[in-house]
Amino acid sequence: MAVTHQSLTLTSNGKRVSYHEITDQVKKIVQESGIADGICVVSSPHTTCSVIFEEFMHDLDFNGDEFLQADLNHLLDKIVPRELTEDSLYRYPGPLHTAFALGLDDPNYPAEKQTILNADAHIRASIFGASESFIIKNETLLTGSVGYIYFIDWDQNRVRDRTCNIVLIGE
Repeated sequence: MAVTHQSLTLTSNGKRVSYHEITDQVKKIVQESGIADGICVVSSPHTTCSVIFEEFMHDLDFNGDEFLQADLNHLLDKIVPRELTEDSLYRYPGPLHTAFALGLDDPNYPAEKQTILNADAHIRASIFGASESFIIKNETLLTGSVGYIYFIDWDQNRVRDRTCNIVLIGE
């Protein structure tokens, strides 16, 4: 039994939902691992990010987002609208959490109130989940002909680097 851990660093755009198509990077990790048969888990450690498995679209909108991504954003904007002010549909972040977040000594979490107005990003990440699992068979990641892996940063409040973790277990 072998276990391989890798990670990718992905930069969000900070202005809208960031989609990162990472299929080839994950397939390369599988190929270099030496694992012929097993499981590959692709996961986000961030509470405002998700990993999804979806069909690749060849058509892009003016922002460079695939049409399926633009459609998904349009639908989500209707059911989980952006949190743009503290007087919105959401109770999050609340005074205790605001004090906690503004007191963090972490460069990834600047002491800026507007960056924690992201209840929508947390809800979207909760809906879609933080990980996807894939089968490795005969040294191949079984994603089919049109299946692609996407890392999504739902938080639209600032540019930042995000981590995507990949673990392979098998033989």
